[in-house]
Amino acid sequence: MSYRGNERFPLNSTFKALLCGRLLNQVDNGKIVLTESIQFQKEQLVTYSPVTEKFISPLSMNWQQLCSAAISYSDNTAANLIAEKIGGPASFTRFLRTIGDSITRLDRFEPELNSAIPGDMRDTTTPVAISQTLQKLVLGDVLQPSSRQQLRQWMEDDKVANALLRSVLPTQWKIVDKTGSGDYGSRSIISLVWPENRQPLIIAIYITQTKATLAQSNEAIARIGKVIFSATDKKN
Repeated sequence: MSYRGNERFPLNSTFKALLCGRLLNQVDNGKIVLTESIQFQKEQLVTYSPVTEKFISPLSMNWQQLCSAAISYSDNTAANLIAEKIGGPASFTRFLRTIGDSITRLDRFEPELNSAIPGDMRDTTTPVAISQTLQKLVLGDVLQPSSRQQLRQWMEDDKVANALLRSVLPTQWKIVDKTGSGDYGSRSIISLVWPENRQPLIIAIYITQTKATLAQSNEAIARIGKVIFSATDKKN
């Protein structure tokens, strides 16, 4: 079920889960080695890079660590380095097309992609489209089993999502997720939730063009999640 599920919303940082899905796809195809390390300079750092700012040259990070930083900590520099490695935003968008996502598009790097200008098609998705793509990456056959598990682990280890769906998750349920935020009050989360002993739910919530504070948007998403979880419990 959906509400405004086919309307476009800013991707914000939710794209990072899909981005690392693409990197893992290239790992599966032998084009990238997850343990390969790279160095980067202080000049490459962008706003909100809590992990990568600690590893500038002469230190290094490998692709596994960079995806962990990008997904679990929403590190923007890590996301940019990964995007560059896989060929840039246009190449990432072409990959999405090959797996059946004709909607989601990445056009820019961090942090510019978070501008969320009303009516701007750049760096957008629809809740329905990204839910289907997330399903293909985490549960489908786009990735090898080991890569699916790795992507799920990065999302399970999300350190910046506690105020959202996780805050109302029933005991014994499991969740993996990726959040996002941007200009014009944009706030978002994509997630897979496993009710106890049941099939997973895919949940995508996008908010934009609001004057609500981040805390208020977090609370709204938590309330939506509570309704979904309660309805799921009643069905079973």
